[in-house]
Amino acid sequence: MNWITNYVRPKINSLFSRREVPENLWTKCPECGTMLFHRELADNLNVCSNCDHHMAITPRDRFAALFDGGIFVEVKVPEPVADPLHFKDQKKYPERMKAAQKSTGEKEAMLVAEGEVLRTPIVAAAQDFAFMGGSMGMYVGNAFIAGARRAVELKRPFVVFSAAGGARMQEGILSLMQMPRTTVAIEMLKEAGLPYIVVLTHPTTGGVTASYAMLGDVQIAEPNALICFAGPRVIEQTIREKLPEGFQRAEYLLDHGMLDRVTHRKALRDELVTILRMLTNQSPAIRGELPQPAPEPAAPETPAS
Repeated sequence: MNWITNYVRPKINSLFSRREVPENLWTKCPECGTMLFHRELADNLNVCSNCDHHMAITPRDRFAALFDGGIFVEVKVPEPVADPLHFKDQKKYPERMKAAQKSTGEKEAMLVAEGEVLRTPIVAAAQDFAFMGGSMGMYVGNAFIAGARRAVELKRPFVVFSAAGGARMQEGILSLMQMPRTTVAIEMLKEAGLPYIVVLTHPTTGGVTASYAMLGDVQIAEPNALICFAGPRVIEQTIREKLPEGFQRAEYLLDHGMLDRVTHRKALRDELVTILRMLTNQSPAIRGELPQPAPEPAAPETPAS
C-alpha cells in the first residue's frame, strides 16, 4: 500500500490534475467589473471593451502604440542627486526608489523619446503613475527640460502625457523648484515657434497641474480623467459642501473651458497628428502608401517598309 500511496497515486494525480492558471491572464475592469483577457486588453490599449473605461498604460506601451512601427529612441536625461535631503519616513527614500524601479522596470517616473507618428517627427514625454504616483521630482524636471531642449534642437513639436499625484515630498523644496524650471522650458519652445501639446491622463493633480500640464498650446484629455490641483475629497472637507457630479473630470473641464478636446485613446494618435501638422503648416498625413506603378511596356517597333 505504501508504494501505491507514495508513488502511483501522486503520479496519476500529477498527470490528470488541472493546471493552475496564472493570475495575470485576466484583469478586472474597475468601472464595470468585466473580466478582460490580457491580450485583448493590450490590443485595445488598456481600454475596457465593455464600458470604454481607460485604465493606466505604461509609457513604453503608450509609445509603442504611438510611434510608427512602435520604434522610438530614448532621450538621455541628466542624473540628479540621488537623495539630496536624506529623507526618511517609514522607509528611506533610496529604498522607496529601488522598490518602485523593481515593480515598474523603469528608472524614474518620466520617459522621454523621439520618433515619428504617421511620418510626423516629434519628441514626446510620458509619466508613469505606477512609479511613486508619477510624482514630480528633480529627475522629472530634468527629463522635461531634456525633452524640450531636444525638440528645439531638432525643431520638432513636443508632446507630453501627464499622469501624476503632484510634487515628490521626499525632495521637498527641490521638487517644487521643478515647476518654474519646466515653465521656462515651455517658454523656450514658444520662442522657437514649436507646438507644445499636453495630453492629460488619469490622474493629473497637484504641482504638475499647476505647472506644465496646463500650459499647452492645445489641451487634450482622455475620457473621465481626474484633472485638478486639490482632490475633490479635500475640497469637500474644506468647504463642507457636496461637489457637482463629475466635478474635476475631463468632460466637466471641457464644458467649462479648461480643455480643448476629450479624445478616446484609440483616436488620439490620429488627432495628435492632425493638430501637429496644422500647427506646423504641413500637408495632411499620409494614411497609407500605394505601390509604385509598374513602367508601361514599350510599344513594339514596326518594321520599315
